[in-house]
Order: sequence, then structure tokens, then C-alpha cells
Amino acid sequence: MTTPIRIGLLGASKIARGAVIAPARADGRFVISAVAARDPARARAYADEHGVAAVADDYAALVRRDDVDVVYNALPPAGHAQWTIAALEAGKPVLCEKPFARDAGEARAMVAAAQAANLPLLEAFHYRFHNVMLRAEALLRSGALGALTGGGAEFHVAIAKTPGELRWSAEQGGGGLMDLGCYPVHALRTLFGAEPTIASATAVFEDGVDSDMSAELVFPGGATARIACSMTAPRFSAWLRLDGEKGRMDIVNFLAPQMGCRFTTTVRGETTEHPVDGPTTYAAQLTHLHAVLTGETAPLTGGADAIGNMTTIEAIYAAAGRPARG
Repeated sequence: MTTPIRIGLLGASKIARGAVIAPARADGRFVISAVAARDPARARAYADEHGVAAVADDYAALVRRDDVDVVYNALPPAGHAQWTIAALEAGKPVLCEKPFARDAGEARAMVAAAQAANLPLLEAFHYRFHNVMLRAEALLRSGALGALTGGGAEFHVAIAKTPGELRWSAEQGGGGLMDLGCYPVHALRTLFGAEPTIASATAVFEDGVDSDMSAELVFPGGATARIACSMTAPRFSAWLRLDGEKGRMDIVNFLAPQMGCRFTTTVRGETTEHPVDGPTTYAAQLTHLHAVLTGETAPLTGGADAIGNMTTIEAIYAAAGRPARG
């Protein structure tokens, strides 16, 4: 493609500002062409603030627009399946925010729609496309740590329970595991290269939403790994650890290395510092999206990976005493 790829925004969201609008502005291969929101007046104000050329009357109108090449679905999880499928059926590839869906059933329906339309559908796990995650994966595949024996990952961010905060809304698909814990689950599944079962899980529920969650995952071969997430923790925390027969890998802030990160391996008592340079995770995500849309590479997220992540999340909720969502 020699002309910029035109992105249509589903939702006048806060996340789109840093995740798509800013990196697209810095990347001449993309342009934000249109936005839609539940309230057209809010969409117009958002478009004026961010220099978006057009405002669609509603979500259905946005996915049908001729000036939209790819749809970015930044709606709450409750709107992911319906409007992702609508966009695919309208002939538009989709970059869908995490968590991919409310449950594995919705994820399967979304992936089936992408396959039927023969169009890309990616989950916006931006950290997955950064050099740190790519290097970690390559190190593990090279056998640097030997067979994995255990590990863990954690993501804590204080999220205030304010009016309209969707992450505290069970109806909209909120919850600590959905919004935060999906990252540790995804990172461990990716680096272990396998799907886990759930040995145990504990949670704190408030008004139907999990504020805190921890779970023990068991991977094929018997390796165990613990995930934890919290919307009420007093301080930010985002780390990942993997233990292997030969040594250990530690990554502090695997989610946004551009904001400070330490990536080390310790093998036979010798610790090595690995580089953490690269573009921002969101810039890397758009670079990967461009490569997928132009046929240069296969998607690193979406498809069976997205179904697997939602299946694990569903199983954690079940183990913690909450029925499946959706």
C-alpha cells in the first residue's frame, strides 16, 4: 500500500488516544479517518479534539464507511463480539482491544467470522509486538533456559471506582482479570507455548466484579506458574518470571518497556542484562498491523491464541467460584 491505511475508531475512548491516534500520527502509513460513539455529539467533540476528519452516525455506519480500511474496536468488552463481527461482515479487518471477548464462546464466534470473511482479526496485546517480548520468546525457543519448570506474572494498577468506570462494571465485561490479568495469562501462555489447566484460583469480588485475582496455572509436563492482578493494589507492579532447568528469566515491566524495563537471565549463576530498546509498544503494534494488512506476516494475536486466552480466563473465573461470563 502506497497510500495511508485509514483507521475507523469504534468508540470515543481514552485508550485510543495513546494506543492508536498518537502512534498513527507519527507513522505516515496510517491515518485516523472516522470515529463513532454512542453519543454523536461526544464523537464530534472527540473528532475535533484529535483531528479526526469524519464522524459516523453510529457504530453500524462506521463499519460500512468507504473511507475506513481497518476498524479499531475500543469498545468495552461487552461490545467486542457484536461490533467486531459486524465490521468483518462489512469487509473490514479489525484490531480489537483486549480482552478479546467476554468469554470463549464469543471469541470462537469472532474468529469464525474472520475466517469466513478471510480477513485479519488481531487482539491488541500491544506488549506482544515489542522487542522485549520478541527477544524473550527467541531466547526460550533457543533453549537458553532449558525446559521450563515454573514461573509467574503479575499486573497491579489501582483503578478508582468512579461513576462510569467500565472496569468496575460486570455488565460491560469489567473486572481485574479481564482488564489486567489477561496480560499475565497471555504472556505465560505465549512463552510456555502451551495451554494451561487451572489448579486453583482465589478472588475478591465486589458487586459482581473481581477486584483482585490470583491463580495457579499448570502447563503440559507439570510446570506451574502463578498469575496475579489487582485493581486495588497500593502501587503499580508488572513483572514476569520464568524458571528453567538451566536458569531463570526476569522481566520488570514487560507490559510497557518504553516506560522503564529490566530484562535479565541468570544461567549457571551468571546474570546477563538484555537490551530493552525499541519503539513504544503501541508503535510496534501498528507496525505489526501494517505488515499483516500488507500480507508481509501472519498475525501474532487473534485466532486460536485469542480463543485460548479467553478459555483460560473463563477457567480461572470458574475455579475462583464465579460462573462463566457472557
